[in-house]
Amino acid sequence: MTNKDDFLYVYRPYHGEVKPENLAFNANLQEFAQRVGYICGLETNGKIGSDEAYQQIKEVWQELKSSKEQLGIGKDKGDSPEEPKP
Repeated sequence: MTNKDDFLYVYRPYHGEVKPENLAFNANLQEFAQRVGYICGLETNGKIGSDEAYQQIKEVWQELKSSKEQLGIGKDKGDSPEEPKP
């Protein structure tokens, strides 16, 4: 018999540049997708309202966005956003 957690929380291997922050963000992104899927399923089946689903997805999005900023994903280490590149 297979483990139910393997079924419910499917993990896909990471295929990008292997750095700790990329691996952490990949895990956060997969968790985000999983949670959004559950929220959408609950809303579709009438267990929660569309406004509540929207708020929950918005909160999960903010968590993902915050983790991206904390991990420094998408930022060049030597560049600052205020200085234009020559």
